[in-house]
Order: sequence, then C-alpha cells, then structure tokens
Amino acid sequence: MIRRIGVVGAGQMGAGIAQVAAGAGYEVIMSDIEDRFLEKGMHAIAASLGKGVERGKVSEAERAATLGRIRTTLALADLAASDLVIEAVVEDRGVKKAVFAELDALCPPATIFASNTSSISITELAGATKRSDRFVGMHFFNPVPVMRLVEIVRGLGTGDETVRAVRELAVAVGKTPVEVRDFPGFVSNRILMPFINEAFFALGERVASREDIDTVAKLGLNHPMGPLELADLIGLDTCLAVLEVLHADFGDAKYRPAPLLRQLVRAGRLGRKTGRGVYEYPR
Repeated sequence: MIRRIGVVGAGQMGAGIAQVAAGAGYEVIMSDIEDRFLEKGMHAIAASLGKGVERGKVSEAERAATLGRIRTTLALADLAASDLVIEAVVEDRGVKKAVFAELDALCPPATIFASNTSSISITELAGATKRSDRFVGMHFFNPVPVMRLVEIVRGLGTGDETVRAVRELAVAVGKTPVEVRDFPGFVSNRILMPFINEAFFALGERVASREDIDTVAKLGLNHPMGPLELADLIGLDTCLAVLEVLHADFGDAKYRPAPLLRQLVRAGRLGRKTGRGVYEYPR
C-alpha cells in the first residue's frame, strides 16, 4: 500500500504532484538540487492552495494540513523511505536515467518508481534500474491540481501489481487514469504536439497572426485554448523536447520541429515561466 510519496523535482509539475498527493492525505517529501527551487515550488503550492481558499474550494484547515504534509530536501537519500517515488525533472533522458540509477541504489526493492515524462520511453528509463517490474509512467497534465487525466504508461517489464497500485493512487488523488502502451509521446502528446507544431509552422509562414491562429482553434475547433497559448503554458522548451523525441524515435519527418519553435527556445522565450514566449506575460 502506498502511504509515503517522494517527488523528485520541485518545478511546475513536481510541485503540482506534491500538492495533489498531500491534499489527498499522503505524506510527501519533495526534493530538488537547490534550495531556491524548493522555495519556489513551495511558494507555488501555497499560492495555488490560497486561490482554492479564496474560491471556497479549500478550507483554511485543509490548506494548512496539506502544506504540513509536505517536506522538502536536497538529498535524494531522504526519499528512501517512500513507497512510491515520482520523478518530475527536466525532459532529458540522460538526466532522468541518472536520477533513477541513483534512486535505485538508495531505495529498497519494494519501492515503486514512476516517471512523469511526457514522451520518453518508460522501458528505456526502467533500464537504468534493477526493478523494471516496479517501474511505470505516471504522466500528469499541467496544471496538475486542475487537470484530471493521468496516463499510466506500462513499460515492457512493468508488472500488473505496479499498474494496479498507481491506478488506485491516481483515483485517490482525484484523477482519471488511462492505461497506455510505451510508445513515443504515448497518446496525448502523439496527438497534441503535431497540432501545436503545425501552429508554429503557420505562424512562421505568416499564414495568420498569433491571435488569429489561436482564435481559429478556440472558435472553430471549440478548444478552450489556442495551440500557441497552450504551448506558452506548457513551456516551449518542453514542446520542443517532446517533438525531438517523436522525430527521433519514429524517424518520421511529420514530427520535425518548426524552425520558429526552435528559434524562440534558443532566444530563451520559453513561455509563461520566463515571461515571454509567443505572447508576453508582464511580471
């Protein structure tokens, strides 16, 4: 049974995962490589819960209890007592594999490992450990406290008991789990990223303005956000990283990242998190 959850990475996704887990009553320990990242993550959690209080969805007592169930640490070794460790670091297979190799040496064999990767092979990441049967993908969606879906990704060696345990956890934290096989991009990003990428091609070719491209998606396709707005929310660097995985792993030119997307990432215009992406976000 999962009681204690470790979260590696205190960024946008890691902090969100820590919040929903703690809000559901689990003891959470969240790690990162610098105090400033942990402080920023806890600030984001407190702000999110504060908005919940303002809207009447969370009581002051629930807010305090949720924050009280989250501890932070700079040492991965402190996650060794966790029943489940969820990795939510940068979308780079080398970094993720290094994290899991270190965790594998620190955690007992019974600990389940899950990756929040949005595109990288779960089977490949599991290969950095000696517990492929207890290794699974748990792909949450941004913003985690709001979005209800979790893709449960079964790698080549993932055991049935592991899938059952993380499905039960997903339901317990208020999410709707769907099980998918270990293919590049899984289901969500295999469909979404080509859509976003094509919007960048259209913008780069001056087919229409950024506002009009997004308006077409919202009013013509009934999407809540346009693809360029959504890319800014996700992070243009993350979109590019996913597309590069799809392009490399499928070997299909249809996944080739748009030149404008690459250009914006090189310029450091990554979206909301940097204050500027396709759009500008005053800070």
